[in-house]
Amino acid sequence: MPYSNLPPVLADALQQRGYLEPTPVQAAVMAPDAARRDMVVSAQTGSGKTVAFGLAMATELLGPDGTAEGLGQPLVLVIAPTRELALQVSRELVWLYGKAGVRVATCVGGMDPSKERRALRDGPQIVVGTPGRLRDHLERGALDLAALRTIVLDEADEMLDMGFREDLEEILDATPDTRRTLLFSATMPPAIANLAKRYQRDALRISTVGDDRGHGDITYQAITVGPAEIEHAVVNLLRFHEAETAMLFCATRENVRRLHAILQERGFAVVSLSGEHSQSERNQALQALRDRRARVCVATDVAARGIDLPTLSLVIHVEVPRDAETLQHRSGRTGRAGKKGTAVIIVPYPRRRRVESMLRGAKIQAEWIGAPTADAIRENDRQRLLDALLAPAEFDDEDRALAAKLMAQRSPEDIAAALVRSHRAALPQVEELAENTPDARRAGQQERHRPGFEDTVWFRMDIGRRQNADPRWILPLLCRRGHITRNEVGAIRITANETHFQVPRAIADKFAAALQRTAGTEDGGDVLIEPATDSPREVARERRKGNDRGPRPPRPGGPGPRAPGAGLVKPWPKKPHRKGPKPRY
Repeated sequence: MPYSNLPPVLADALQQRGYLEPTPVQAAVMAPDAARRDMVVSAQTGSGKTVAFGLAMATELLGPDGTAEGLGQPLVLVIAPTRELALQVSRELVWLYGKAGVRVATCVGGMDPSKERRALRDGPQIVVGTPGRLRDHLERGALDLAALRTIVLDEADEMLDMGFREDLEEILDATPDTRRTLLFSATMPPAIANLAKRYQRDALRISTVGDDRGHGDITYQAITVGPAEIEHAVVNLLRFHEAETAMLFCATRENVRRLHAILQERGFAVVSLSGEHSQSERNQALQALRDRRARVCVATDVAARGIDLPTLSLVIHVEVPRDAETLQHRSGRTGRAGKKGTAVIIVPYPRRRRVESMLRGAKIQAEWIGAPTADAIRENDRQRLLDALLAPAEFDDEDRALAAKLMAQRSPEDIAAALVRSHRAALPQVEELAENTPDARRAGQQERHRPGFEDTVWFRMDIGRRQNADPRWILPLLCRRGHITRNEVGAIRITANETHFQVPRAIADKFAAALQRTAGTEDGGDVLIEPATDSPREVARERRKGNDRGPRPPRPGGPGPRAPGAGLVKPWPKKPHRKGPKPRY
């Protein structure tokens, strides 16, 4: 059904933005029984809930004539967990209420607080912000909530998970008792229920999630791989889908940094988001994704909260989520506003049962499939290339003149082949993964090589992850020290304190001789690089064996007779009891 019973100014704004029919959550908050009531709304991210609570607050913001009521003090306060989400909410409310004359002020961390205080003094009707910054303005007297009519807690579950409980309670305690409290949350853990019980009166509960915890517009897939092939599976997934924008989730900032370096080295246009990035760096990364200068984003759970990318169609859980809520929040970055999305969970073989249990508990139907094969990716590449070349296009006179010169010198088949070759050269190389069968998994110890690396020699370096070893500078170092090209370096295995890499046997002697000549002279000449006696797999196997020490070797000279009292524990001598007061020092 179309939007109805709305002030004309809001109906016009929705029509201009292309909103023809309300989403389920929007229809629920506009129902007659929801008017002027507190609400607890369980709705997925991307379900149109920002517009939903924007419409729900219309009775507190607009007068009978449909224009803004200005009292010089905020009438509505919206609290969001992250800067990105607060800025997104602010933009949505600006276009929704702009023609009605409603002013919106935004207060978030990382921005100039003096400018925010000036904006608050101008008397905005709506204030949007993050808990910490709003609490700071409240304590400094810059934010006056005496006339507040409605407060909205957006993504309330995330704010509690991020440790904002005290900030929220202080802000809520400073608001009038007559205010409306609208609580929006994707999940309803006990902490949310307790918050609603304390700060709401006769709240109307609305849930548009249903029995299925996942989005209806998200296709869930789970692929099982060997623990050592997770990064290769990521490469193949990105190449198979060729999504306009993809987001990859890791558990720690260190893993984000490592995966970002690997994908960048492979030729992907990739950015990263984690807690170690400043607000300026985050803004640059997000702008690169919106401008299509980057297509892949590697992020941690917290760093990606509140991000809304309209072109995001693929989410890859590189590391298994810790629980169903994390899975839901990660996957909710795609499949938004009626668009289709895909969420892929990369599952190491030993963790399959845990993931199956998590999916059952979340009531998410996931398709268990194998990782994309190299043949399937190449078939997709061929079809995408044909579609791109056969698509309708317009050519100017200069293009046709250059084409005529090419036709005069080469045959049409050669020109087309050169075009195909240039297209393929720009694509990152795919990986050959083990077959996803029990027999293949048991035979997973067999080495797989790319062409030209069937017969190799392992070398080792005396640096590893603890010394910040990274392929981005290891490869140039090997090329400088060993006088080889990067294409002559095979697999690289980085462990805690060592790095192993392969070199074709045909050039191993020349490479070793160059290492000796450049030791101590070239940049990085202090790094020890030498032939390895064993492969990384054999080294790891020996280390595991070393944990079982076995029987202790006999003492020199044999057992012999034991001295009297040998092996008995001698009592620890007691200290003499001190009498009198403790001496002063």
